[in-house]
Amino acid sequence: MKIPSLNVQILLGALFGIGLGAFFHGLGEEQPLVLNSLYVSGLVGTLFIDLLKMVLVPLVFCSIAVGIANLRKHQQIHRVWITTLLFFTFTMMIAITLGMSASLYFKPGAGMQLEMFADAMQNFEAKQMPLPEFFAHFLHGLFVNPFKALAEANVLAVVMFALILGVTLVMGGERYQNILNLLEEALEIVMRIVGWVMYLAPFGIAALLIKLVTTQDITMLSTLASFVTVVVGTTLLHGVVILPLLLLVITGKSPLWFWRGGREALITAFATSSSSATLPITMRCTTQHLHVKPEIAGFVVPLGATINMDGTALYEATAALFIANLVGVELSFVQQLIVFVTAMLASVGAPGIPSAGMVTMVMVLQSVGLPAEAIAILLPIDRMLDTLRTTVNVQGDMITSVVVQKLTTQH
Repeated sequence: MKIPSLNVQILLGALFGIGLGAFFHGLGEEQPLVLNSLYVSGLVGTLFIDLLKMVLVPLVFCSIAVGIANLRKHQQIHRVWITTLLFFTFTMMIAITLGMSASLYFKPGAGMQLEMFADAMQNFEAKQMPLPEFFAHFLHGLFVNPFKALAEANVLAVVMFALILGVTLVMGGERYQNILNLLEEALEIVMRIVGWVMYLAPFGIAALLIKLVTTQDITMLSTLASFVTVVVGTTLLHGVVILPLLLLVITGKSPLWFWRGGREALITAFATSSSSATLPITMRCTTQHLHVKPEIAGFVVPLGATINMDGTALYEATAALFIANLVGVELSFVQQLIVFVTAMLASVGAPGIPSAGMVTMVMVLQSVGLPAEAIAILLPIDRMLDTLRTTVNVQGDMITSVVVQKLTTQH
């Protein structure tokens, strides 16, 4: 009997997890069967995430350093860097414009009463962080002791040090060839470990989805239906229409070709709600299935997992306008512009872990004087929406890799 491919196994695991989760949700969380199943699901799901986190930092460090150093062979380091950042910024601006336009047109939250969220807001403590403080904190977090950054899995700081190391290897040329060889071998070892971890992926994803679907509180969903519809609609429009269209126009590659090559990473992103945890699988799909050169993928994908957050930026801008509607505040054009800029900055600073955007969301609200406490309104539905926006974040990284390869290797 032929064993299904890993793609098929992951898809089956996801469907099984959603189905069983829905069944358990119907039974109720207090049932002994459900409690025991949730415990087991928690163990398996946590093990899968922990294994991915284990290889995350060495993978980011080695892939970026090696990716930068190897680009010198093609004399393209400058072009790759600029093209990547420009495309990241371009797609993020489209995403935010899309989310804000839909919010201004459909006005989700207008006419609703904040009193219904009084209980949720009583238990929520907002972390105060104005824009200047956030900017200073963000810059301060870029340059830290590399050993401390590696030990604490501070991905942004690891990315910065790897970038500097990669540039140093380029400048040193042949003199540092031994160090480059060592890093290349380390990257091969890490990718082999990733391959082993992927054998657990169908079980880990099923377990995570069982827990998510069983425990998700859907009673508040009806009161937030208009907001959820706007966020889901615009996120899907960005992910299903705009990004594939950009791919088709720039590279000539069909969206179907991309879905086939990237679905493994997209399903994992949906299940884990973490672009960082998905990173090893994103790298694998980009290099092996989408045929992007390892030196380009090794630079674009880890950088994208840290700073390219189309879905998060779209969500934060839309949520800010939603909360403005809830509290009856009419934002001026300048205030909307401030939301636009801060949503982009906040999404760049958001770590690629589940619901990380909630922390930086406070900054977006405070930038235009909205009550930071209102963030509690979004907590019941955030985890569910997080799955979709993370999928779009990861999709953006893979599409950027293909686009950058096309734009920087043309003669």
